[in-house]
Amino acid sequence: QIQVVESGGGSVQVGGSLRLRCEVSGFGNRRGCMGWYRQTPKDEREGVASIAVGGDGTTAYSASVKGRFTISRDNAKNTLFLQMNNLTPEDSGIYYCAVGLTYCDTGYLPHRLLFGFWGQGTQVTVAS
Repeated sequence: QIQVVESGGGSVQVGGSLRLRCEVSGFGNRRGCMGWYRQTPKDEREGVASIAVGGDGTTAYSASVKGRFTISRDNAKNTLFLQMNNLTPEDSGIYYCAVGLTYCDTGYLPHRLLFGFWGQGTQVTVAS
């Protein structure tokens, strides 16, 4: 069974940085997709970044974070990261790590329904 656990959230000032971490167990050597989503009180859960797993590692980002956030993966440890730089208050929210078994190499963020396994979320707060 695939299990997903995020960590690394916290509070930071505008312009600061945070690195989120996601430990994935039970995934093995499958092909699939891993990503980060975030949810704010007024918005639906929106995609932030994704990475294709088991192939060429194609990544995709939302327009609002492109150039500031970087998604990466430690293949050996099945650990996913999200490096977030130059944070703004609009980046505040609960960040979820997501894992899916459908390969995502289009270069576009997959719909959240692609992901069948989710973590519990980690809070990110950016203070102005």
